Amino acid sequence: MTIRTVWHAPTGQTQEDTRLATSLVLTPTGSLSSRGGVIPGGLELEGVNALQCRIMTGRAVIQTSARQGAYMIAITDPEIVTLAPGSADGSRKDLIYLTVEDAPYDASGATQAVIRVVQGATAVTDPQPPSAPANSLPLFVVTVGRNAASINWGTVENRRYPTAALGGIVPTGGFDGLYKGQYRDNGDRLERWTGGTNGVWQPYPQPPVWRSWTPIWTASSGTNPSLGNATVDCRYVQDGPMVHFNFRVVFGTTTNFRTGNPNWRFSLPVPAARAAHSAGFVELQHTEDQLPTEPDRAVGRIRLTSTTYFEIEMSSGKQRGGTTGKPGIIDAAFPWNWKLQDHIVGSGTYEAAAPA
Repeated sequence: MTIRTVWHAPTGQTQEDTRLATSLVLTPTGSLSSRGGVIPGGLELEGVNALQCRIMTGRAVIQTSARQGAYMIAITDPEIVTLAPGSADGSRKDLIYLTVEDAPYDASGATQAVIRVVQGATAVTDPQPPSAPANSLPLFVVTVGRNAASINWGTVENRRYPTAALGGIVPTGGFDGLYKGQYRDNGDRLERWTGGTNGVWQPYPQPPVWRSWTPIWTASSGTNPSLGNATVDCRYVQDGPMVHFNFRVVFGTTTNFRTGNPNWRFSLPVPAARAAHSAGFVELQHTEDQLPTEPDRAVGRIRLTSTTYFEIEMSSGKQRGGTTGKPGIIDAAFPWNWKLQDHIVGSGTYEAAAPA
């Protein structure tokens, strides 16, 4: 039959039926194939004596051909592995691996899962380990020195790769996902597969991105000022509930400051959760076009007087020692009469009304 079930028909269920149907609980790599590997935390290696080690208990999956299915294996007691001593011809690297033999599909004449060792070729320098045979999982590579009568088990190379159940997070990189929404732990971050024929792993959650933003410039009353051809270089990033922004405006030839003393206001890149007495600081730059008079500067505090805009309060003296008279919100005439090339630059941080 081409449609397999398990624990359904009263008679006739085969081992192949069972493997193919129960593999639905494994991480898929194809319509009928699953990701092989070791369930994390199992099949550790411990040295026993000079040339013997034990592979500790654990579970693993070995995927064979798609129709043959995936073999789910449990090692319930430690398995002793013995390696041959070193050769006078040079050092070598031996591979310890887990394999399945199934007589109906191969020429082994056996039906079992077993841990074996295959010796690598000896070499005077840089010996290479052998590859794992078909229907097996590599576990460890062990270096056996020239004429060695014992092995330093602390130098064993781990060749195990992990797997997980369907929907589980596989703690490794180096493989493609199969379906949109699959996850993996790539060492220092969680990643999500985008799906499709050109799918890629993307960090999850997506890292925040800096974006450009042009603040809307208004006044507390009267006619609003306008930026005109001012140079505007403002950027922000929202990371969860936090918004960080940089603010730089250099006034141009067509900037219209208007007249009077209504407070200047600049819109926020995203709405804030609440008003805030202090969300950052700016430098106010007053240029001079008559040398040798030097430019003047002052420091302003960014105040979120609303959840949608900020104002700039200045209460410091000026860099050249001039006074500001009294604290106040900057406007067309405070702390000076603004003009071409004057600028405001600063940065701030606040709580967003809604997380990104």
